Amino acid sequence: MTTRCPAPLAWRSAPTDQVLDAGDVHVWRLRLVPPQPLDHTLDADERDRAARFYFERDRAVFTSVRSMLRTLAGRYLGWPAADIAFGYGARGKPYLARPAGDSLRFNVSHSGAYALLAFARGREVGVDVEQRRALPDLRSLAETSFSSREYAAWCALPPDVQPEAFFTCWTRKEAFIKATGEGISQLGDFDVSLGPGEPPRILRIAGLQLDQPRWSIHDLPAIAEHAAALVTEGRPEHIRCWDWQLVAVPLA
Repeated sequence: MTTRCPAPLAWRSAPTDQVLDAGDVHVWRLRLVPPQPLDHTLDADERDRAARFYFERDRAVFTSVRSMLRTLAGRYLGWPAADIAFGYGARGKPYLARPAGDSLRFNVSHSGAYALLAFARGREVGVDVEQRRALPDLRSLAETSFSSREYAAWCALPPDVQPEAFFTCWTRKEAFIKATGEGISQLGDFDVSLGPGEPPRILRIAGLQLDQPRWSIHDLPAIAEHAAALVTEGRPEHIRCWDWQLVAVPLA
């Protein structure tokens, strides 16, 4: 089953009263050129992590994305951004540690000029964005990153569409393993659709029947020179896609 953002398929200006209902998934797009860090919202651990980046832009991007995560989570929770605390699962997936017991779920990805942040209540989400770019030895990357069935499907495509199909497949797979929290060891255990114009679908998950799938996969509105995908637990009633640059209120 394919679920798309409400028509028109575009990033939209968000309302100031951001209500996240149980049937909703919200995806935010943040442009990172230039980064907009607000390090006063970060905790000591996050500031230490930022300081370990060698390049200034990487530090600024990390700080900007974390600031945005805290700001948006705080609005959904009704909490000050600086008071929120995050924990990490066994394979590194972040979760909300404070306030404890809240149903808010989230996931974050950034690449190139953009970051994406997904939020839901009571359902796991995974999001991925990748800047489309020339990659050396694309065939070898596909062989090591895709399942055997995905790799065969990718090799059968005309060479001129293989680069786009690679990023389509990669973002869908990354979004899935980020939603499940199982990490890259799961990459070969499931198949996704990848052909040009093919609807986003999970075709196989090892050991599971897909007649009543736990997970659903969704394409997101176009982002210039980037590929992006969203995976959700279950089938949300609405996927709403917001662009931070179209929000009238300041980041604070």
